[in-house]
Amino acid sequence: MTATPTGLSDSISKFVAESDFNALPAATRDAAARVVLDATGVMLAASGLCPEVGPFVSLAREAATGPCTIFGSESRTSAPMAAFANGAMAHALDFEDAFDPAPSHPNAATIPAAVAIVQSGAAVDGRELITAIATGCDLVCRIGLCLEQPLEDNGWYPPPIIGAFGATAAVCRLLGLDAVQTRDAFSLVLCQATMPGEIRHSRRTIIRAVREAFPAQAAVIAGFLARDGVRGFEAPFEGESGFFRLFADGCFDPDTLTAGLGQRFYIEELSFKPWPACRGTHAYIELAIDLVREHRIDISQIESVQAGIGSVHRMLVEPLAEKQAPASVIDAKFSIPFMLAVALVKGEATLASINESTLRDPAVLAIASRVQSEELPGWGRERAASGALSLVLSDGRVFSGQVERALGDPGAPLATERLVEKFVHCAGFASRPLEVAGAEALATRLLAIADSENCGAVFRS
Repeated sequence: MTATPTGLSDSISKFVAESDFNALPAATRDAAARVVLDATGVMLAASGLCPEVGPFVSLAREAATGPCTIFGSESRTSAPMAAFANGAMAHALDFEDAFDPAPSHPNAATIPAAVAIVQSGAAVDGRELITAIATGCDLVCRIGLCLEQPLEDNGWYPPPIIGAFGATAAVCRLLGLDAVQTRDAFSLVLCQATMPGEIRHSRRTIIRAVREAFPAQAAVIAGFLARDGVRGFEAPFEGESGFFRLFADGCFDPDTLTAGLGQRFYIEELSFKPWPACRGTHAYIELAIDLVREHRIDISQIESVQAGIGSVHRMLVEPLAEKQAPASVIDAKFSIPFMLAVALVKGEATLASINESTLRDPAVLAIASRVQSEELPGWGRERAASGALSLVLSDGRVFSGQVERALGDPGAPLATERLVEKFVHCAGFASRPLEVAGAEALATRLLAIADSENCGAVFRS
C-alpha cells in the first residue's frame, strides 16, 4: 500500500468547489448531457414498470411537500424525499450508464440528487448542472479505479457506497459550497453510506433494484447540513478511520485518485446500455443475438450453451440453479444464463421482453437450464464488459464468438440518435406515458440543458 498523503480530502473538496463549466472539455460537456438524457428516460420507465419503487414514491408523497418532481408523477415533495423516490427508480431497471474499467454506475445516485437540488430553490443555470454531474461522475470513477482491494472483500456492495460520494460532490457544487463545507458534506455522507453485500445472496429482497434511493437521499441531506454549518472531520477519505480504511483496509492508490484531476474527466469513458440488464451480461446478449442472426440458428436445435466468463462474472453465474431460474426480474437481470436465454429465444432483450411473465416462460427456462460457464484464465475485472460464447447444436455443429467490449462502450458507442430512441422508448413506459412527439421534444431540451437558464424546470416538462 502506498503511504497515504495528508490533505487528500482537501484536494478532492477543492476540485469539487472550484470546478468551472468553461474549463470543461467539449467532450465532457457532451457526455454529461447524454447522461442527463439517458438517466431521465430510465427513471421515467421505472416509474411505470417497477412496482418495487411504489413504497418509496408513497413515502416521499406522504413525508413532505415541496417543489421537487417525483418522476412519472404530478406529485411534488422536498429535495431529500425526491432524491429518495427518484433514486429508487435510477437502477430499478438496470438500464443506466456504467463505467466498465471499475464496474460501477457513477450517475445512478448523482442524477436524482442533482435534479432534486436544482428544483429546490432559486433557478439554476444548466451549465452548473453539467459541471456538477461531470464532477460527481469523475469522483466515483476515480474512487473505483484507485481501490487496490475490492470492497466486496469486506462484505460490502460497492456501487451505492461509492456513488454516494459522487452524488454529494454534485450536490455541493450546485449549492455553491466552498471547499471546507464540501469536505464537511463528504464527512456527513460517510456517516450514512452503507450497503451490505448480503443483498446479493437473498432471493426475497428487492433492495438491489432500489438501492440508489439511499445514497441519493444521503447526499442531499449531507449537502444541506454542511451548508447550514454542521461540521464534519478533516480527512473523510484518507483518515485513519476514513472511507478507505473502513471499506478497503486502507488499500488504495492516491495517485490514481488524483492524477489529472480537473483535466481528465472519466464521464467521457462511460458506457451507455442498449439492453436493460447488468452490464456484465451485455457481451453475452450481443453474442447470442448476433450468432443466431448470422448463422440463422434454429434455437430448438440448441443442445448446450457454454459461456466463457471472467472472475468478475462469477456473481452472474453462481449459484447456477438460481441463475438459471431467477426469482425476480432484478435477479434475472443479474444472470448470464437467463439473459442469454432471453436473447436466444426472443431475439432481443428489451423492456417489453424482460418482465414477470418472462420468469415463467418455459422456452426461456429450458434454454437457461442448458447454460454452463467456464472461467477463462487471465480474465479479471478489466474484462467486465467482455464475453465468450459457444452454442452447440443437436447436429454437432458449434457456433462461437467473443466480444472484447460490449456494445455501448466508448469503443463501440451508442450514437446520440440511438440514445434518443432509447429515451423515447423508455418514456412510453412511464406511469404517465409520453407520446412520441412529446418525448422527442423533451429529449431535445435535455440534450441542450446547458443552455437553460432554469434547468430545474426542464424536468417538470
